[in-house]
Order: sequence, then structure tokens, then C-alpha cells
Amino acid sequence: MTDTAPFFPPIEPYRHGMLQVDEMHALYWEESGNPEGLPVLFLHGGPGGGTSPRHRCFFNPGHYRIVLFDQRGAGKSTPLGEYRNNTTPLLIEDIERLRVMLGIEQWLVFGGSWGSTLALAYGQAHPDRCLGFILRGIFLCTPAEIDWFMNGIGWFFPEVHAEFASHIPEHERGDLLQAYRKRLFCDDPAVYLPAARSWSRYEGRCLFLKPDLQAIDDFTTDQVSLGIGRLEAHYFLHEGFFTEDQLIRGIGRIRHLPAVIVQGRYDVICPPASAYRLHQAWPEAKMQMIGDAGHSGYEPGIARALLAATEQFRQERRFA
Repeated sequence: MTDTAPFFPPIEPYRHGMLQVDEMHALYWEESGNPEGLPVLFLHGGPGGGTSPRHRCFFNPGHYRIVLFDQRGAGKSTPLGEYRNNTTPLLIEDIERLRVMLGIEQWLVFGGSWGSTLALAYGQAHPDRCLGFILRGIFLCTPAEIDWFMNGIGWFFPEVHAEFASHIPEHERGDLLQAYRKRLFCDDPAVYLPAARSWSRYEGRCLFLKPDLQAIDDFTTDQVSLGIGRLEAHYFLHEGFFTEDQLIRGIGRIRHLPAVIVQGRYDVICPPASAYRLHQAWPEAKMQMIGDAGHSGYEPGIARALLAATEQFRQERRFA
């Protein structure tokens, strides 16, 4: 590991497959690292972002049994971008189905951005299956956070937000979420694909404190943008399928478990106020505000904190 790229070396899965969870959805899953090691579940962002080989590199492969999967409609799961039969309760059921299939009793849960949302929701539904939590870029899926994503980011990235809005006719720009809904969920790929690319590019251009051109390119591929564009809009329209402030109100179910919150100070995708709210509700969790970072888990300061957390849990089963 180095200061600029504090990751473990690339590894390949020792097994992988597709898990059919209903008549429509099949989920890609994989295991890497040590088959006899401490199980850790990686939950990707988005919704719809999917996993990448680089996600394996947050974990010591000699110690961890690393489980990655693509959530419904994301990554290598099929059908890509499918929003029907796609809700947070169903994702939680999918995680449990995967855990049982793999014969895992308990696991450490690691999630960033929407992955932190799903980690909290899963943990509160099944606290007895969790060893602890490593959470990054907190998103509680409240109406205020959704409005910030759709509109507030323009205060920091005005030209990026203007380009995002320019995909929509001027008379519809008063409600960008509903305007994108009409385009993203139609049946014509000539309409929904450009809308998905526009949505995904908007997010990709705001991820880093210092722009990362490769990330922007990655976010505008059809494989990534269709999942992110459609599924983020779908979950935003349904406020994550949560009741009001559900994730804060449910903290009592998991507050006895070790947890660390890693947050970029200049994260405009998931502003620090949400991480602060979570820590106020869960003071037992360790909070780390990274002063020179935005949203991405690959930024050096955030990556170092996440790697340190996986190593500390490996050695001590806690976060000091």
C-alpha cells in the first residue's frame, strides 16, 4: 500500500455465479480472498452502480472472505436497469438469500453512498447477522437529500447542473426528477438511454474533490449509466422505500455493534450533514471527517481511512 493508492493488490474471485431471486431478476455474486477468512459483505453505491474488481482491494485477501454482488438491475445482474420488482425490502431479502446460500452466519458490512443506506437498512432488519459496519459517504435517503442531489449541487457545480438540466425542456425544469422520470422509464431506448447518460454524467462529474476524467468516462458508459440513471431515479421517487427518517429512528437496533463512519468534508453528492446526523444518533460509532476529500471511496484520504478500518477490524474486531 502507498500514500497515493493505499489498496491491496488486485485479486480474482475463487468462485462466482448468478443467483435467481425471482422470475425477473438474477444477481451476479462472487467470493475472493480467503475462503476460511472473516466474511465481509461489500455493498455498492447508486442505486444501480454495480461492483468493480477494485472493490476487492479494500480488504486484506489473506484474512477476509470477500463477498461482492451486484444489486437488482445493476452491473452484471440481469436485466440491467430493471426497476420493476426492485425495492429496498427486496434487496434486504436478496442479501439474506445470498448469506444463506454461502453458508455464512455473520459478516462485517461495508457500504458507501447508497451502500451505506442499504447497510443501515439491512443491519436494522437483521442485526444478529452483522459483526459491524464500515460506512462511507452517508446517505439517509430523506427528501432533503434527494432535493439536494437534484437541485442543491448546482450551488457548487453550477455548470454541471446546468448541463444536467439542459437535457430537459425549459418548461419542465421546475421538477427535474419528474421530468427525468418520464424519459428514463419510457420504452424507447432513443429516449431513455440519453437521459440515463445525462443523469450518470452529472453524478460522475461531482464525485471527486479534484476531477477524475476516467471516472466521468466510466459513468457515461451504457453499462453504468442505465443502472445508475434508472435506479437512482426510481429509488428517489419512492424515497428509498423508507418511512419517515426510518434509518435514524432504527439506530437502536444496531448501536451495540462496532461501526465507523468515514465522510469527505467536501462531499457534494452526500453532504456531511447526513453523516453528522447519523453520528449524533449513534455516538458509539467512530466518526472520521476527511478534510481533503469529496465523495469517492477512491480519493486518497478516504481510501486510507477505509483501509485502516478494515485492518483494525481484522486485528481487533472493533474501531477505536
